Amino acid sequence: MRTVAKIILLLILLGGAAAGGYWWYQHHEAADDVTYRKTKVERGDMLATIGATGTVEPEEVIDVGAQVAGQINFFGKDKSGKTIDYNSVVEEGTILAQIDDSTYLSDVAAANAQLAQARAGVVRAEADLVQLKAKRVQAQNDWERAQKLGPSEALAQTSYDAYRAAYDSAAANVGVGEASITQAQAAVAQADAALVRAKRNLGYTTIKSPVKGVVIDRRVNIGQTVVASLNAPSLFLLAKDLQRMQVWVAVNEADIGQIHAGQPVTFTIDASDDVFKGQVGKVRLNASMTQNVVTYTVEVLTDNSSGKLMPYRTANVQFEVSRKSDVLKIPNAALRWTPPANRIAPGVKPDPAPAQGEKRKRRGADASQAAKDPPRGTFWIEDGDFLRPVHAKLGMTDGVMREVSGDDVKEGMEVILGEEVIQEASDGTTNPFAPQFMRRRPTTTTSIGTSSTGSSTSTPPPRP
Repeated sequence: MRTVAKIILLLILLGGAAAGGYWWYQHHEAADDVTYRKTKVERGDMLATIGATGTVEPEEVIDVGAQVAGQINFFGKDKSGKTIDYNSVVEEGTILAQIDDSTYLSDVAAANAQLAQARAGVVRAEADLVQLKAKRVQAQNDWERAQKLGPSEALAQTSYDAYRAAYDSAAANVGVGEASITQAQAAVAQADAALVRAKRNLGYTTIKSPVKGVVIDRRVNIGQTVVASLNAPSLFLLAKDLQRMQVWVAVNEADIGQIHAGQPVTFTIDASDDVFKGQVGKVRLNASMTQNVVTYTVEVLTDNSSGKLMPYRTANVQFEVSRKSDVLKIPNAALRWTPPANRIAPGVKPDPAPAQGEKRKRRGADASQAAKDPPRGTFWIEDGDFLRPVHAKLGMTDGVMREVSGDDVKEGMEVILGEEVIQEASDGTTNPFAPQFMRRRPTTTTSIGTSSTGSSTSTPPPRP
């Protein structure tokens, strides 16, 4: 019996030794092949931004058109004496182009002739009025003499009536003469207006710059005929001042609530390393929808004294939402990684969560205060052969780094971002038909554990 008992005891000891060896192999031998990617808690500035894309636009653009139709005869000269073309610098009143004016010169000549004819009509009407007034005086005298004689043997009744009719007719003719003068004067005013119109149209054949600026687009050539009908044809596009530029940025409706006038902005343009600064001028209220995506146009004002900004270039804009200085920060990846349970230090408890009763209380009177409490997160540091969590309060983020604070958070502590599993390398055999004697190919595994919000992602190791 003692022999059997000894054998049973020996088997138990061997089984325990085997189990212990297996446990040691799983927790120590495998762990020896694990290295961690680390970073340090650093102190610095944090800047949260909203990114968007826009187009560089001149602050004020004037579209110079033609109000009359005709053929372009020639272009004017710019400030330096060169023919008007793209990028020409012009002053206010500079001749940009000349439209054929022969037809409009004829219209002016015809209007001048009509005006002279109308003025002559006034003179004639005035002369006729003088003549009519003289006839009225003669008729009035004859009528007065006839009234003294009266119908008698010296003056027949028919003659008496004739003198009276002659006087009434002469008086009426004077009124007609006065009306003729008024009519002739109106004809003069009409002819004068036609002359002004003809001269104005003649002046429109000379296209002049309304402002001091730069020609950024020339849309006609010499010999081309422009037709002005319902819409004035566009001939030149002038930028009033290229030292002041705007960036028109399309901002998604989800971010537009964080944009306001005067907000600092930085932006870059393609094929340039320069960083330009500006500020929000206004947010346009006329939203646009493209494929069910609503965007608002934001005008960003910027200085272009250097002349490096050219119109209509694409700008990558960053709106400054918030900024903090001298804060502790770590990468967001450190807050998303959680180690396997067998590497967590013994006795470590998770971040305590409020009990159900406390949650109900917070839903009541303390709900508003609970909403103001900053979110919490957990990152991991090494503690001997194991890992220990550090619970921290989370602040603002710039998309890569996250502000952290708390009693356990210290500047310079090493934070784990993930793990790298380095296994035994192969012997270099590349023959696919050679026998494989338990060789393991080198792999690198990066694990990203469960985040504080409950979501998790992982990167699988490369396939052998």
